[in-house]
Amino acid sequence: MHRRTFLATLPSSALAAQLSAIEPRKEPSTIAVAATDWPWWRGFTRDGVAAPGQNVPLEWSQDKNVLWAAPLPGRGHGSPIVVADRVFLATADQEAETQSLLCLDRKTGRHLWQAEVHKGNFAKGGNAKSSHASSSPACDGERVYINFLNGGAVHATALDLTGKKVWQTKVTDYVLHQGFGSSPTVFGPLLLVTADNKESGLLAGLERATGKVVWTRKRPKAPNYASPIVVNVAGKEQLVLTGCDLVTSLDPLTGKENWEIKGSTTECVTSTVTDGKHVFTSGGYPRNHVAAIKADGSGVAWESKARVYVPSMLFRAGHLYAVMDEGNAICLRSDTGAEIWKGRLGGTFSASPVMIGEHVLAVNETGLAFVFKAAPKEFEVLAENRLGDEAFATPAVCGGHIFMRVAVKEKGRREERLYCLGTK
Repeated sequence: MHRRTFLATLPSSALAAQLSAIEPRKEPSTIAVAATDWPWWRGFTRDGVAAPGQNVPLEWSQDKNVLWAAPLPGRGHGSPIVVADRVFLATADQEAETQSLLCLDRKTGRHLWQAEVHKGNFAKGGNAKSSHASSSPACDGERVYINFLNGGAVHATALDLTGKKVWQTKVTDYVLHQGFGSSPTVFGPLLLVTADNKESGLLAGLERATGKVVWTRKRPKAPNYASPIVVNVAGKEQLVLTGCDLVTSLDPLTGKENWEIKGSTTECVTSTVTDGKHVFTSGGYPRNHVAAIKADGSGVAWESKARVYVPSMLFRAGHLYAVMDEGNAICLRSDTGAEIWKGRLGGTFSASPVMIGEHVLAVNETGLAFVFKAAPKEFEVLAENRLGDEAFATPAVCGGHIFMRVAVKEKGRREERLYCLGTK
């Protein structure tokens, strides 16, 4: 079943004081998921492209075009998702060793609930840029799903719209290398999860209603960080996963292999996009690469040595747009890989860019956001905006608003906030 067809059938200190002041209210059992929402990693279409026709501001600051700012407990690098009147995001408290899911009111930023998913058993080590809550949730209108690494294993958890745990399934044991941040994917009746690692990598399809394992596929013993993405290409829905030196395509409902070829690096972070003829992979270890894989798995169409390691790419009108980790933006032809332009933004990037109409929004690790044109003619930066002091999460864009997770450092303290940006 096509994604759009499936979704159309879905049923319609200061922080503690704020939480304790929440008035009891009856929570709905279902909410409607719309194509204009941002219900999972990289948005409704899973490619970082916001729904058309949105009038979002190009400029903002702490006191300009901020509709609300909500303090967030703990720390997390996972992106917010937005469905109906709710915003969901994951967080972790390092001192208390708790991993939780937060639910906020979309219009006001008011905290509705915080649900503890795991307590204790935090993983030791990892990259300095990783967090214990680097996955983005997914919502199907009835439940919210989140992945966490805890107790030496990756677990997928489903919660209802009140924050009550519905089920929790251990996906696989996990040996930490640099971190864990793979996000779950909703497709048909399944939740698709992956947990590549050096000892027991696994890709699995779970029943959304129960968490029961429907199918699994073992993965090579190698560290990798990509999320499973479903694309409609070559005449069918394909679950595509990059990394472990492979590009793998499976039937998302059965796990049956469509094709698998060598065409990526060992460690990939980015999520694939497609131009209808190719799926694209990029990585940075042990070598830099961007590659176009023919969508029927028949081979590699082209490969570039550009380093697009962490931020995922964007596709528009025959061109790929990407932000390189070291601070350059590039535009490539999707059919040949030819570089059209490269321009300097500045800083280091971990968050993935988002395309809003003819513009690209890219936020570097210091919270400096750039808006540049998604046009092959020339590189043109339209705006630079600073918000906070640290940003690793990819923004969500829907309903004419930008939801941006940043950290603010004041007087030796670090506080995370979720900002809702829009024209007042």
